[in-house]
Amino acid sequence: MRRAKLLARLALRNVRRQTRRSILTASAMVLGVAVLVFSRALGDGAHEDWIDQGVRLGKGHIAIQHPRFQQSRHLDDRLTPRALALAERALAEPDIAARVTAVAPRLEIQGLANSATGAIPVFVTGVDPEIEAGFSKLGDRVVEGRYLEDGDRLHAFVGQRLAERLDLELDSRLVLTGQDATGEIAGQFVRVVGIFRTGLPEADEGIVHIPLRTAQEWLQVGGAVTTLAVLVASGWDMPAVLDDLDAALAEDASEVAALGWREAMPELDAAIRIDDYGDYLFHLILFVIVGLAIVNTVLMSVLYRTREFGVLRALGLTKGETAGVVFGEGVLLTLVSGLLGMVVGFAFTWVFFRNGLDYSGLLDSEFTISGILLEPVIVPIFRMVQVFQSLGSIVVIGVLASLYPAYRATRIDVAEAMKFEA
Repeated sequence: MRRAKLLARLALRNVRRQTRRSILTASAMVLGVAVLVFSRALGDGAHEDWIDQGVRLGKGHIAIQHPRFQQSRHLDDRLTPRALALAERALAEPDIAARVTAVAPRLEIQGLANSATGAIPVFVTGVDPEIEAGFSKLGDRVVEGRYLEDGDRLHAFVGQRLAERLDLELDSRLVLTGQDATGEIAGQFVRVVGIFRTGLPEADEGIVHIPLRTAQEWLQVGGAVTTLAVLVASGWDMPAVLDDLDAALAEDASEVAALGWREAMPELDAAIRIDDYGDYLFHLILFVIVGLAIVNTVLMSVLYRTREFGVLRALGLTKGETAGVVFGEGVLLTLVSGLLGMVVGFAFTWVFFRNGLDYSGLLDSEFTISGILLEPVIVPIFRMVQVFQSLGSIVVIGVLASLYPAYRATRIDVAEAMKFEA
């Protein structure tokens, strides 16, 4: 124990003795760690926004539907009354209900929107107006009229691009055509009560919302729906909620299944994974810079103090203890710089960007990714898991970067070292 304390004191003394060199190296490491903390917080905030926007306009964090519906999109694969009752019981379980903020029933069908001007393929969704208004937030993007309300019956909420192509205005007549549950082609007359604009051509031309009861009567499905879209309190809670739902729905797995947003929206999943790969490459470059800084400082210290190590060896320090001193210097420098860099990164992000980073001035129009319209403000998010991962990565880099200088110190020949002049 006494020898270990001695080695630790020697390592600390050596770091303090070369103050200028240590400060320069620590500064580079602090800057690198601070940038790492900021970039990870900004990246997590961006991904949270992507996911939130995507799941609201899509099928939620979790989509409860028939196992075949994701591929078939056919009314034959709607949720049966038994499956729907099972799903509602599962969602009512205390552990699940506590983490769920909204459940939106939907009846979805691919059909045609017809007017006197022409016909366009659309994705018609029957919705509960009160629930859907807070779920998809399409009501916040109204440019004319209003969103659907509980008392509406033969009404539709359409995108601006669709309205332009079909020459629709408020109270214009629109005929929706699709295949009903019996396999027959059926039409439904509705009038436009609202027009929205998201900035996404696919959504503004291809989405039509009508009241759920109207859709059920038109398609002759009784009280059935095709999907229960589930919104959870936090995207990080989704895997746990999904596992709980899978277990609760297991008794009727052939009729009902729960899909996470990664399965329900593979395009968004792919976009986030690609962005993650870019972040990993950036972090790797930072780690290499930090590692080279440590190697340079500690190795230069070893070469500069060759005579000193020769004297210590002559006084009884073993090769292993010599390596321990050098290794301790590198690890100590890494720990101090890493912790300080974390503090600087947190402080910088919190002071300057706690209300978000607004990049709207850099864009000429709306920014979209994988069919998702993104907000022009990214609010950084700190995840403790990410924080400890970053700190752990820096420590690992410091340990690895200190190995070669430590090995180099063990190769010092005592007789030659005594002749060395710094």
